[in-house]
Amino acid sequence: MKFNNHNKVGLLCAGLLFASSFFVGCDAEKSENSGSENTLTELKVSLDMNLQTMESFGASDAWQCNFIGKNWPTDKRNKIADLLFSQGLDADGNPKGIGLSLWRFNLGAGSAEQGDASDITDEWRRSECFTTNGVTYDMSKQAGQVWFMKAARERGVDKLLAFANSAPVYLTQNGKAHASIKEFYNLKDGKMPDLADFWVTSLDKLKTEHGLTIDYVSPFNEPQYEWDGSGQEGSPATNTNIYSFVNILSPKLQAKNLEAKIVVGEAGAYEPLYKTVSGKESRSNQIDYFFAANSTKNIGGLSNVKKTISGHSYWQAWPLSTLVSSRQEAASRIQSVGGVSLWSSEYCVLESPGTAELPGGAGAGRDLGMSLALWTARIVSTDIAVGGVTSWQWWTAISRGDYKDGLIHVDDGASNGAGNSDYCKNDGYIRDSKTLWALGNFSFFVKPGMVRVQIPSVDNTTELNNVMVTAYKDATNKKLVVVAVNMSKSAKAYKLNLAGGTVTDNKLTPYITSEALSLKKGTAVDVSGFEIPARSVVTYVGTYK
Repeated sequence: MKFNNHNKVGLLCAGLLFASSFFVGCDAEKSENSGSENTLTELKVSLDMNLQTMESFGASDAWQCNFIGKNWPTDKRNKIADLLFSQGLDADGNPKGIGLSLWRFNLGAGSAEQGDASDITDEWRRSECFTTNGVTYDMSKQAGQVWFMKAARERGVDKLLAFANSAPVYLTQNGKAHASIKEFYNLKDGKMPDLADFWVTSLDKLKTEHGLTIDYVSPFNEPQYEWDGSGQEGSPATNTNIYSFVNILSPKLQAKNLEAKIVVGEAGAYEPLYKTVSGKESRSNQIDYFFAANSTKNIGGLSNVKKTISGHSYWQAWPLSTLVSSRQEAASRIQSVGGVSLWSSEYCVLESPGTAELPGGAGAGRDLGMSLALWTARIVSTDIAVGGVTSWQWWTAISRGDYKDGLIHVDDGASNGAGNSDYCKNDGYIRDSKTLWALGNFSFFVKPGMVRVQIPSVDNTTELNNVMVTAYKDATNKKLVVVAVNMSKSAKAYKLNLAGGTVTDNKLTPYITSEALSLKKGTAVDVSGFEIPARSVVTYVGTYK
């Protein structure tokens, strides 16, 4: 994630293309209606029309988790962990948390040990490193982040992913965790084997000393950016840099009997995945570069490289025409390569869509309410339905800033967030957000291995300001999950037509996120007629036969 004075950078895309005149109208169109619309619309779900197999929903521990996980009172840490990871229900059948299935751990580069000499001005954005020389390792470092990984595992989180923004400072060309050179990876000449040893040893010691098995490693983050400022750890990297390192890391992981899969991409936006970006030619067209059959740099044949490419959903979320067309482009490239899945692995608000869309009109100013929740749910729906992504991951799970970047916010009870280093370092107030619960409408119910199925009656590319719907099945347990995002100011009435099966007892149980409700279980509805409330995200759960 790239921040410049609280602004950040990212991209991704996929599908069919529509006329630009339509999209202009789509962006401008806002429903001014309120109340409900009585017209009963058929929602046809086809169980036999399989689409992508879902893998996970996740978020990252950067950067708040180290101080919070290390310093905060245990009861408050556990409350945060429950909100993020719990798969349990309360006495009334309401989810206790959002049941994330993937947790992103930021493997630090050592800027924290450097202090002010790191050049990274915000202490919270510096990270510790398990080693200062590659010889001796101190696994008591990153203690707060390790605590959250353990809390995730204890609550049933399926996958842990380790990602890095920079090589450790003892290996970097400039001795810093941010870059000085342009384009190329900030690493001393000939040190890729040492960098691979750092990764392998860190993963091995996390397993042997902390009981934590890392499932995925993602060594490069947003390589399209130069990362030459003082905002955070980071480094550019060319596709060749990435290719070379993956080929060194792969056999070293195997030699240590580590089963972690390497994931490449983490593109700063969708666009570099599928096209040549001017000025970033050596860091573009990553889908074809790494996975096309005719590419001399194809890494898909390495057994511990996951046939997945990840990109970040930033910047191409607005205008709505770009939200759709970018996902269509990415999906098209993925389909042309074949056998590769697409992940959206970071998002928070960096766009400036105006106050009609978001309070404050952009990312600045936290929003605990439904405007950001609906904005986010629309992006999740588009990434899944148009882009075909199999995993969707939010950026930072916890925020202490007055910015639209957290699922959970913490503050001192007197303000909405601050930047000074002592703010909420040892304690604070926990604020859940509607965005947390709206993501939970997906993450709590759409579990790894569930298959998205077609809804022929809904074209989500034309429903961006109306009702977007996706559906999923668990064929083994005959479970049906339908997630509806009603962006409009009117309740909408539907009847469900399930092709290829029959809903048990003709009933679905709704779980509703709205201004008044946070993923609350509602009264079972009959499939012959039910209403999706205005400005809400609703998950309908049932079984079929």
